[in-house]
Amino acid sequence: MTMTDNCTEQMSPFELSLFLEKEISKDPKNRQRLLNAGRGNPNWTAPTPREAFFLLGQFATMETLNTEGVLTAGMISKDNDVDERFEKFLSTHPGKGSDFLKEIWHSQENYFGLIKSQWLNQILDYLIGDNYPNPVRCLPACEEPIKNYLNQELFSNQAVPFDIFAVEGGTAGICYLFDTLFNNHLLNKGDKIALLLPTFAPYLEIPELPQYHFEVEKILAEQTILSGKTTYQYSSAEIDRLKDPQIKAVFVVNPSNPTANAMCQSTIDQIKGIVAHDNPNLMILTDDVYGTFVPEFRSLFTELPFNTACIYSYSKYFGATGWRVGTIAVARENIFDKLVQELPNEVKEKLRLRYLSLNEHPQETSFIDRLVADSRDVALNHAAGLSSVQQVMMALFSLYSLLYEGQAYKEEVMEICHTREKLLFDKLGIEEPLPALNTAYYCEINFKDWTEKRYGTDFSDYLSQRWNVTKFLTTLAQNEQLMLLKANAFGSDDWSVRISLANLATNQYSEVGDRIIRLSEKIKDEWLKSKQK
Repeated sequence: MTMTDNCTEQMSPFELSLFLEKEISKDPKNRQRLLNAGRGNPNWTAPTPREAFFLLGQFATMETLNTEGVLTAGMISKDNDVDERFEKFLSTHPGKGSDFLKEIWHSQENYFGLIKSQWLNQILDYLIGDNYPNPVRCLPACEEPIKNYLNQELFSNQAVPFDIFAVEGGTAGICYLFDTLFNNHLLNKGDKIALLLPTFAPYLEIPELPQYHFEVEKILAEQTILSGKTTYQYSSAEIDRLKDPQIKAVFVVNPSNPTANAMCQSTIDQIKGIVAHDNPNLMILTDDVYGTFVPEFRSLFTELPFNTACIYSYSKYFGATGWRVGTIAVARENIFDKLVQELPNEVKEKLRLRYLSLNEHPQETSFIDRLVADSRDVALNHAAGLSSVQQVMMALFSLYSLLYEGQAYKEEVMEICHTREKLLFDKLGIEEPLPALNTAYYCEINFKDWTEKRYGTDFSDYLSQRWNVTKFLTTLAQNEQLMLLKANAFGSDDWSVRISLANLATNQYSEVGDRIIRLSEKIKDEWLKSKQK
């Protein structure tokens, strides 16, 4: 198979990216020049909470060395003197991780949600990992730090009481929500749902699976000028389509992937009005993984907590894609529980039997606890739950963000992204989108529109006739060793490409622009020669 085979046109964006990377890597010279701006994995990490994590792990291990075994150790036991040993340990292990632990330990604020000695004993036990996670939904010493973080970064400190389910990253959260909505007949095969596009490609792919086969209403964003800057937003006419009471659920990635823009307040207000007056039973599923890249972000969960379930992953912001950590948040009073109680009696009886093994009153099991049970096919609910060690990392990431250094970290991460975007856009002659709504984690560029502005409509017509976006991307990879991601599978235009601003060195983004321009100039020369014939 060669890079220009027609079969590449049928590949998904991610499959094409893997194929091109494999092809390029066959030549050592090409491999050395490769710039992969298609991947969404960030090239930064948060060192302070990680250092704190490994310090706590070291201390936890020391706490188990209290048995007569040579190669075996004990378990974490409750000890009134552990606080004193912990403080002594931190004093003999200086560094940013130690300073961070001292700050949260000695703070007048109760960041833990527990008496700090209880918190320490539980965290040490979680780190050793010799007990099943209990409770299975979220561990007590991790729950309040995670909630405080979500409240601060996504919910504007205005969230109503809510519960969280710690999950194996955002992708697990997506799968669990689809399954439980379906298992509980809140969505049935063939039901109508809405997707706000563009969106993360799996949100388009999952509804097409045979077990769901949902009817999908696609709510399309368009380029809009706000405060003189271009951003992707939704027209009021598109959002008004959510008034249809047959639309049972809407799935939102906010800020979106690949356009990287947050939803503007007027759109949020319009959705609030629709829920209030036209479609009160609308279930809203919002994926807010990129929310922490927007200065003053407000989740739909903040505005419509009763109707909304929120998915959040720590992967992008903390450079933690390998940790697989995330959470689902659901308000204590919510539409999901309400709709379960309103199901026909015969359906409720089926669900009573489904969840009978959980407790003596399975019909009273909340939606979020059904999520947990369904994640292990109900029968293995007793062994459900995210690894206790992963939950500790989530808690430390969360606690870090509540401190001054954590806010400085946020400013630095946002500055990295916007600096990279500016370098690329300056090279391509593109105006930066509205910073207040733009994450600058990705950017989406319509290659056909960009070349039309650069070379004129005649060239654009030639491009449409002789090229397509797959041919452009494969040629770009082959000739320039630059990889971008085609964005049509995200619901974007057929000529749109996604460029990640997160995974290359900052000084390489001008080079990304140079390589795009270089191929464009070659295509222009090809076009000019064709005109002379």
